Amino acid sequence: MELLELADYRASVARMHLADTDIAGFRAARDALFATHPQSPVPADDRPSFAGLDYYPPTASFVVEVAPEPAEGTVTVDTGGPDGVVTYRRVARLVTGWGSLTLFWIDAYGGGLFLPFRDGTSGPDTYGGGRYLTDTVKGTFGRGVQLVDDGLLRLDLNYAYNPSCAYDPRWACPLAPDENWLTAPVTAGERNYEPSKKMNGSVVR
Repeated sequence: MELLELADYRASVARMHLADTDIAGFRAARDALFATHPQSPVPADDRPSFAGLDYYPPTASFVVEVAPEPAEGTVTVDTGGPDGVVTYRRVARLVTGWGSLTLFWIDAYGGGLFLPFRDGTSGPDTYGGGRYLTDTVKGTFGRGVQLVDDGLLRLDLNYAYNPSCAYDPRWACPLAPDENWLTAPVTAGERNYEPSKKMNGSVVR
């Protein structure tokens, strides 16, 4: 039953990302999913008092369209869990006003795009291990990273979100590699989840 619940949770995440809603509607749907679904990353004991996630106000200043630049090679991470060592293939380098980011492809069955990052808010204001802009294996399609006309990629950092290990230390998450550490503060997207103060993740090397 647990795996069926997990499959349903991922399908719910995908539907939410692909729905024709604005960011306010998206955030409301995400709060509802986190509050009610049995596979929510929010610990079960926290759900009865869960009043929603904390976000920066949406702002157009953290939306940008960039031309992807070639990137080669791979990085690997030991997840510390049943997934073992996972390889990430570099898809493109994305140069933004906040610094350069690498977009990765998870080099495994089915694959998927993955864009983790840390920034100047990591720790005091946002999760210390960094956040994700997309992880399509988990159903986060479209909103944070979108392919638009003329081969450009649209990055909307208002959709930056915490990995599961930000809510409950029982989860282990791959964290941003050094090449995706930004010094500039990204005051957009999800902020710290206050009931959870621990970091449990592995930095991609």
